[in-house]
Amino acid sequence: MTPAAALAELRAAGPPPAIAERRAALKALADAVIRRADDLAAAADTDYGGRSAVETWIADVLLVAQAARRARRWLPWWARRRWILAPLAFQPSLAWVEPVPKGVVGVMAPWNYPIQLALWPLAEAIAAGNRVALKPSEHTPRTAALLEQILAETLPALTCVVQGDAGVAAAFAALPWDHLVFTGGTETGRAVMRAAAENLTPLTLELGGRCPVIVLPGADLRRAARAILAGKAMNAGQTCVAPDTVLLLGHSEAAFDAACREVAVPLDSAVLPRHRARQAALADGRAPLPGGITLLPDHGGEEIFGPALALREVASLGEVLGWLQGQPAPLAIYLFGATRAEAAAIAGNSRSGAIVEERCVEYAAFPALPFGGVGASGFGRYHGRAGFDSFSDWRARVRHGPFALSRLLDPPRDERARKLARRLLR
Repeated sequence: MTPAAALAELRAAGPPPAIAERRAALKALADAVIRRADDLAAAADTDYGGRSAVETWIADVLLVAQAARRARRWLPWWARRRWILAPLAFQPSLAWVEPVPKGVVGVMAPWNYPIQLALWPLAEAIAAGNRVALKPSEHTPRTAALLEQILAETLPALTCVVQGDAGVAAAFAALPWDHLVFTGGTETGRAVMRAAAENLTPLTLELGGRCPVIVLPGADLRRAARAILAGKAMNAGQTCVAPDTVLLLGHSEAAFDAACREVAVPLDSAVLPRHRARQAALADGRAPLPGGITLLPDHGGEEIFGPALALREVASLGEVLGWLQGQPAPLAIYLFGATRAEAAAIAGNSRSGAIVEERCVEYAAFPALPFGGVGASGFGRYHGRAGFDSFSDWRARVRHGPFALSRLLDPPRDERARKLARRLLR
């Protein structure tokens, strides 16, 4: 199906689904991905040329099922009108906002979490009453084909799937969706934003960024190393919130290297075949740690997005803050061993989608915690109620009463109205 045909079919599908229909769809989606968990893991393993089934079950399948089930449970509350207090001069009157489905949402999913990043935004868009066209990544073709089959069997009235290469993706981004979600690299995100601008399409962009890890003097270096390597090992570092550059304050690169060798966290997944040459070039012949992660000097370049960590020793907290301010805002900043004062200084002098202490990556799996970036790492939020709000238009409603003080200022205005206006100005 072409992108234009998918949009036309979903636009012609009728009025937005009622709350009961949405809740049934969310249950069906959660049940379907759990039922097909082994098939999805096998497809991802084939696409990657080696990906742990546990990795797919936990980071893709389980997160989608939890998100859909949570949205189903909370949907009646999220969809309620929200009352607004009218100013005294306009009382008696009632004012509220109500969520209205946007219509047809396009979702452009990446290859690195081909199930989670396709179906989590899809589930929350459906919760908000929309229909969804999904464009899976062409770089994970077996997983994409299986997603199309699952959605055709489970949600045929609410979804369409568009398959194809980069040309199809460009055509997809250029259509007048009522909302468009893109997850991927920053440069491609800019191209998507340019295409969407022609139709004034509202966007959620989930991009990348060199997520820094700041290891402060108070950190237990062994514990920090284990947590950092565990975050980097997830999906072989091919994660938008993976730790990228480790800033060491009060610790040496040699000591961090030794701590990493002591804990030795193994990789569970392979680098996608098309990215292996780039990762080999970054490693530049350096031997990896036991487990497969390579430590590099800070290269000051683009996001690593693979099983390597850049290291940089810093002399002071001021140098840390200067480094942060000189980088594009990341999705996350990770802190280890921070005092309250240090955490407050970093939070007050940096921009990021999140600040997380003592672990890496896992915060992105919190189903009720709004997720998103800032600046070059994207904009817009979803996960939980934030997703429902993002995929809804919030319409203002007002019901005026028969009289209000404000009517004294209706035209034609006499001297009494002029005096009242003057009094209000004072």
